[in-house]
Amino acid sequence: MADTPSVKARRAQPPVRPTAAEPPPPPASEPGGDDPALDESSDLTPVVASNLKRFRAERGLSLERLAKASGVSRAMLGQIELGQSTPTINVLWKIARALGVPFSALMSQATSPVTTVMQASHARILRSRNGEFSSRALFPMDRPRNVEFYELRLAPRSVEHADAHAPGTAENLIVTEGSVEITVSGERRLLETGDAILFEADSPHSYRNPGSSEAVMYLVMTYGSRG
Repeated sequence: MADTPSVKARRAQPPVRPTAAEPPPPPASEPGGDDPALDESSDLTPVVASNLKRFRAERGLSLERLAKASGVSRAMLGQIELGQSTPTINVLWKIARALGVPFSALMSQATSPVTTVMQASHARILRSRNGEFSSRALFPMDRPRNVEFYELRLAPRSVEHADAHAPGTAENLIVTEGSVEITVSGERRLLETGDAILFEADSPHSYRNPGSSEAVMYLVMTYGSRG
């Protein structure tokens, strides 16, 4: 029996394929801000999320009030608390200053061993958005501290700008490889290998590597007394 025209038309149509669900949009980033900055091997994202939520609750701050005090958007703060985003070094500084806690307090885990070995293979490294500046904590982040110790690395011909830290904060830095130009409140100091500097870091400052090789520095950060 011959097919009718309507049957032939139905057979000629291609099979209907199910439409794939569109992937969810990526989390919104801080307008004009930095991309997430932790080393891929780091496990700091949930730690920062937990600490930020705890400090904010202890101070009775809403996300809106903390956003206004820190200059970090409410959306970004919310993503950090949910563990969906980890801030860069500069964003962490802004949040820590607004909360009135040391930088390391946002990355601290509550442990208290008598002796702590910080293996290089498990280092917690923060990087700038372009990857040219990195900061490695050389102390256990088990509790807030008044003194912190860091290894800093700066790529050739690059510069890292830092916001003002909390009042009373001082930086004591030594260059162990290369050369670094330190600018504090418009005053410049060029440090060669082996040179050290001590300055008040409660005003904007920057580190610039004028050389053709990576610069390595070691930094002791001392916070003023907090009531």
